[in-house]
Amino acid sequence: MSGSIVFELCAENLQACLAAGQGGAARIELCSALIEDGLTPSHALIDAAVKCSGIPVHVLLRPRGGDFVYNDDEFRLMRDDLLHARSLGVSGFAVGILRTDSTVDIERTQELVELAAPLEVTFHRAFDLTPSLEQSLEDVIATGCNRILTSGGERDVVVGAGTLAMLVSRAADRVSIAAGGGLTIENAAFVASNSKAKHFHGSLRRMRPGLQRNERHGILASSEQPHIVVDPADIRAILRQLGDAPHQ
Repeated sequence: MSGSIVFELCAENLQACLAAGQGGAARIELCSALIEDGLTPSHALIDAAVKCSGIPVHVLLRPRGGDFVYNDDEFRLMRDDLLHARSLGVSGFAVGILRTDSTVDIERTQELVELAAPLEVTFHRAFDLTPSLEQSLEDVIATGCNRILTSGGERDVVVGAGTLAMLVSRAADRVSIAAGGGLTIENAAFVASNSKAKHFHGSLRRMRPGLQRNERHGILASSEQPHIVVDPADIRAILRQLGDAPHQ
């Protein structure tokens, strides 16, 4: 699992996907509704992201907000969404399924991994809700997932940097550990240096004032409804910070 720094942009719209390609991100984790920590995106958005971004697109499989314990109908939706996204040309998936005791649901996760093969699968931050990160690391490895997205079980990657370093060490070459959750340009070098991770994940979203046409005067004016955008320059900036961080 060795190699250079990999930055994955978490994107919820086409503008962010285009920015990911322009800014030099390695791949996209595509979702919708980041206000709910991400849900499965629409098939139309998946299709557009694959066709327009120019980089690999991994799709989040999460049929609803809330916890990560899914009933049979919800799991069936995840399977169907996986198959449809595969047909649209995606490169991988992000999943996270837990049992009622908050441990990793090895059997269902493995079923999705096998259904996705040979595409890559990331076990997302549901990992951080498990009672033992060390045991959950072994459980996720048993499922066949390629990587784990985690903040080290803490509220963000800065607080969790020490635990991330432990997970990176324990994982060795068996699975990649991707540091994600509160990653910013400002803290990226610290997180890279202290976590020893080589895979990173963030959304880098900015609020931009909206524009609306004033029909009376025929001009564009600032709107009271700002919208979220991603600036390719921010992606280049965080890559510089991650690359400049000393790794021991």
